[in-house]
Amino acid sequence: MKTWRVPAGGQIEGLKLVEEPETRPGPGQVRVRLSAGSLNFRDLMVVRGGYGPPVPGDLVPGSDGVGKVVETGPGVTRLAVGDRVATSFFPDWVDGPMTPAGVAGALGGGRAGTFAQQIVLSEHALVKSPAHLTDAEAATLTCAGTTAWHALFETGAVQPGSNVLLLGTGGVSIWALQLAKAAGCRVIITSSSDEKLEKTRALGADETINYARTPEWSAEVRRLTGGEGVDLVLEVGGEKTLPQSLASVRMRGTVATIGAVSGSGGGIPPRALIPGAVRLQGIYVGPRRYHEKLARFVEAAKIRPVVDRVFAFRELPAAYRHQAEGRHFGKVTVSLE
Repeated sequence: MKTWRVPAGGQIEGLKLVEEPETRPGPGQVRVRLSAGSLNFRDLMVVRGGYGPPVPGDLVPGSDGVGKVVETGPGVTRLAVGDRVATSFFPDWVDGPMTPAGVAGALGGGRAGTFAQQIVLSEHALVKSPAHLTDAEAATLTCAGTTAWHALFETGAVQPGSNVLLLGTGGVSIWALQLAKAAGCRVIITSSSDEKLEKTRALGADETINYARTPEWSAEVRRLTGGEGVDLVLEVGGEKTLPQSLASVRMRGTVATIGAVSGSGGGIPPRALIPGAVRLQGIYVGPRRYHEKLARFVEAAKIRPVVDRVFAFRELPAAYRHQAEGRHFGKVTVSLE
């Protein structure tokens, strides 16, 4: 089978396509012929060498993969040959509280990932995909979709009528827009592109802010919420956006931070948290159970995640460059067939 590999810190130029033997499933494992995957900002961090401890040897990158079960090992009961499944971001975190052991083996980071034609995993590391989605769409649930679900419903506990602020139009933010609107929330979203903001309005965004023209966008968020602020901010920027996110949230509201695309430095003054009893909560994707809850919700609401572009298997380096350029709207995906 053909597999992509990259050395730690090998950059996009270090991605190489190699031929490797197939692996047979052992007890409790299944072999999946992969058909689609999707890229996340985290995947760029991996090839740049800025994600987690160094992995010895050349790593198979990618956390998000969808395909069909083609072989089962002894003792498998959850899945059968022919089932279409998606990978869980953390194969060892099925449910319950987050633990070091549960998150140690994330695909494409702590262990071999999904940018290959086949993968062998425990049956407990896979989730059946919603039937109405294409393979490329289904591949976006693993990381971005589950992260958005975790932030909105598990941590943010948003309800119909809740005010939600989303930053940018990357994969997690667009997923969160679709989920929040399906749940009856009022959504405010930011971007520096009027064209992208117009696309978010077509997806149901209630209010949009061009942060290039409105650099102090927290004041506009306050104005749009009658001075109260939002119930939840999905914070993806980090260093350059976190102070304004904290200024945008209401008393006893939540800032769920899921990324740091603008940098990881800076400090948080206590006065940004204490007077309003604001909660600042880190979100690290989530367990398989959240992925399953997301899949059921997506199927019931017939949500179709936004796919920016599908690259061919041999075009994986071009897909990484497209992700790095930051001009995408929604998810960048790759055919693995």
